[in-house]
Amino acid sequence: MPIIKSAKKRVRTAASASARNAKTKRSMREAIKAFTKALASGNAKAIAETEKTAVSAIDKAAKKAVIHKNKAARKKAQLSAQAKAGGAKVTKSAPKPATKKAPAKAVTKPAAKKTPARKPAAKK
Repeated sequence: MPIIKSAKKRVRTAASASARNAKTKRSMREAIKAFTKALASGNAKAIAETEKTAVSAIDKAAKKAVIHKNKAARKKAQLSAQAKAGGAKVTKSAPKPATKKAPAKAVTKPAAKKTPARKPAAKK
């Protein structure tokens, strides 16, 4: 058991962070299991929906550094490959409409700085 005040606080902080990380990891695992179950059922619509939630859960875990970003990328690639093999249609998000950019304003140079006035020489 820590004696120093900062070490005691560190124990409390670590306990709350551990609980938070466990919750994130558990929700990720549950989402992946739901996807696997949908994959076994063979329902293309269910596969697509559960893949979307699983990918979202993986992204959240990676964002919170519960899992490494490369592991997240690997898991998502595996899920999409399984979904494709399972017969789910690949749905890409609709492209955003292109917005017209306003013409760039002419850049003007800032006014030259004035040199500071010299102080008069001190009398001796």
